[in-house]
Amino acid sequence: MVQEGSSHPVPQPLPGLKGRVALVMGGTRGVGRAVAEKLAASGCDVLVNYASSTSAAQALVDDLAGEAGTVTAVQGDARRPATVERLFDTVRERHGRVDIVVHSVPSMHPMPAAAPRMKDFRTDVETALVPLAALAAPAAAAMGEGGRIVAVSASVARTVTPNFVSLGTAKAAMEALVRYLSVEFAGRGVTVNAVSASKLDKGAETTLPHVARALAARTPAGRLATPRDIADVVGLLCLPEAQWVQGQVITVDGGLQLTA
Repeated sequence: MVQEGSSHPVPQPLPGLKGRVALVMGGTRGVGRAVAEKLAASGCDVLVNYASSTSAAQALVDDLAGEAGTVTAVQGDARRPATVERLFDTVRERHGRVDIVVHSVPSMHPMPAAAPRMKDFRTDVETALVPLAALAAPAAAAMGEGGRIVAVSASVARTVTPNFVSLGTAKAAMEALVRYLSVEFAGRGVTVNAVSASKLDKGAETTLPHVARALAARTPAGRLATPRDIADVVGLLCLPEAQWVQGQVITVDGGLQLTA
């Protein structure tokens, strides 16, 4: 169980999620880990997908062993459609259905817009789009009414940050895909939304601390958002009361964009 005072404080459970079955793609670090923690604490049975770090995956499973829900880690590259299909097959074999899918697979390669490195550019775009596009068909088969699909986006999809061209383009395309999927899934009673943040405070993992301090000083709420803040809103979008939220991008930044 995640303990108070540790690097991963105890998340507050959402009782409305108890008994739900969740698939979190990219769920062993950062926002994905925080989402897995939130859902497990809320009583969900969570299957966490990871690409390469078996040690990080095992650490997550060990840390959440005492939570109300179960956590299982499955390795695979979610940028491959076949992997996404296999993940759905696995969770359906174990639980019979999928209620929640969260796409939090990260990829970011800094580069100038005028001199993009095309291999890295393609990687960022594929990472943002392929897992979300590939889940559409298996989700339609595995999700009943009340299903939830949530993608993790970033503010650079709508604002310009120097050298973030590949991430910004990738996330903008992903937000467009969220809207298209939301229209096609709405009639099934399944919602599709995104949660977006500006630069996150990841504690010791935070890069460019001077930039983080400057942005925190500009944030009306007084600090940068954390992965836990993003996970809390993902959890809210998965509640039954969020049924009428469709195709939206919810910004979670403490009001930072309001001061730009």
